Amino acid sequence: MTATAPVAQPKMSHREIMQSLTGLLMGMFVSILAGTVVSSSLPVIVSDLDGGQTAFTWVVTATLLATTISTPIWGKLADLGNRKLLLQLALAMFVLASAAAGFAQNTGFLIAMRVIQGLAGGGMGALSQIVMADILSPRERGKYMGLFGAVMAVGTVGGPLIGGFITDTINWRWNFFVALPFAVVAILLIQRTLHLPAFAKRKVKIDYLGIMLLSSGVALLLIWMSMGGSQFGWNSTTSYLMAGGSVVLLALFVLTEFKAAEPLLNLGLFKNRTFTFAVIASLAIGVSMFGTSVFLSQYMIMARGATATQAGLMTFPMMAGLLVISTIAGALITRFGKWKAFVVTGSILQVVGLFLLGTIHYDTNFVLVGVYMFILGAGVGLVMQNMVLVVQNAVPVNELGVASSAVNFFRTLGGTAGTAGLGALLAINIPNMIADRQSDLAKAMATLGDKAAEVSAQLASGSLPSISTLPEPVRVIFESVYGDGVAALFAVAAPISLITVVAVCLLPNQKLRTQTAVERHQEGEGQAPASAPAVDGAKGLEAQRAEGTLLTEAPATADGDNEKKPGSPAGA
Repeated sequence: MTATAPVAQPKMSHREIMQSLTGLLMGMFVSILAGTVVSSSLPVIVSDLDGGQTAFTWVVTATLLATTISTPIWGKLADLGNRKLLLQLALAMFVLASAAAGFAQNTGFLIAMRVIQGLAGGGMGALSQIVMADILSPRERGKYMGLFGAVMAVGTVGGPLIGGFITDTINWRWNFFVALPFAVVAILLIQRTLHLPAFAKRKVKIDYLGIMLLSSGVALLLIWMSMGGSQFGWNSTTSYLMAGGSVVLLALFVLTEFKAAEPLLNLGLFKNRTFTFAVIASLAIGVSMFGTSVFLSQYMIMARGATATQAGLMTFPMMAGLLVISTIAGALITRFGKWKAFVVTGSILQVVGLFLLGTIHYDTNFVLVGVYMFILGAGVGLVMQNMVLVVQNAVPVNELGVASSAVNFFRTLGGTAGTAGLGALLAINIPNMIADRQSDLAKAMATLGDKAAEVSAQLASGSLPSISTLPEPVRVIFESVYGDGVAALFAVAAPISLITVVAVCLLPNQKLRTQTAVERHQEGEGQAPASAPAVDGAKGLEAQRAEGTLLTEAPATADGDNEKKPGSPAGA
């Protein structure tokens, strides 16, 4: 395969940047909408296709698996090939898979199409951020943060509402068609407005073994996390085999990457303090963002009697906090060039928000719950996207794609682990809490008369009770149990989020660059300075220097400035 190196071309004007961002934003919106629009209608979809609980689980898990696994692969391809073409390819894959999913006649075919959607989604998410680094410098990117926050808020909150409305008024199949016009328009906009430099070709080698080992290891790990405790016991032979198998495969992946000519993930990146601490922070952010958002919706439904659509609206304060605060912070970062204070503040707000949510009950004043969600959203908004920003600012430009996608990869991995772990904890706590309330439950059942037998049968079925249909004396007990159970999860997540605080405090306070990735490429930054140590024991220093694979982190000055000074070597 041939990769490319950029050839100089004029800098994009503000108008051209805005036109290009429109296509990127629409692509990101499509990626988010694809995951959220079917969330409120999945029970109807699976039931209509004669699927069971296993099929329901796999419809969700398959997409998550594909997105997580494909993210670092797309990132590596972005460093090797034509990023604009790759982005259009991801969008085209999404269009075809979504159209096909809308015509699914069984759950097997639906799951297969959801896998392709996930592969495309991983590409759209990773490549959008990488291309953004090509056209915007880290310093000026902050002013556009509000646009990306708005897209995330609309896609996350609006998706379930749109999906529920379409399912109720038309047909669930149209959930898979609703994003297609946006995807087609995004492809056309990107083709017309995104003008990246022409590229000169060079020979490269694809790390096929690394791709296979990482995909297999992560897939096994995520399946174990997602299905443990429900499809098989945590303390079962199946559980041990899956966990052990994933560890072996990932260990083999690490060994392979040390020797690969073009590694999928250059492990030398972990010698860069910014990259390492950003990855650690992203793992913990995944728990805060994805893990808790799942259980916030469950709190609204199980503890406050909301419908799925209402739950989406009730969690809006969290997205509002993310949107408003990230927009303000982004503008200030662009104006003053200082980022670390915002990131540290955000990490502290995450801990505070989770701690406060750990105190809620089923009957807590919703205004207070909304304030707590806003604080958590504000914290996530200050930290999450800025992790990608500081990594892109610090790593060598020829590793930009791999480094950016790695941050997203570990954040998603943290979210999956958090959702699985917190879900397992909830599954253990709820039966115990109900057992502690047996005397209250018996008294409530005694007041039901003839309805007692029907309610007892519903509670004994083993499935999640329909809270809104339970008689009030029983409903209050279950709302109380689920309210306290979900609050306990936030109380557990709060100390985990302290990892983010420590990690971001240890991030080097480097000054934000004023050059785009394209400009850095055009100045020949891909080559490492002669003093850089070798990171690949299988290659000589000169070979690595010729390939531009040596990794360094430019030393920060007293004010955190890692900008290139006149007369300094390229990339310094």
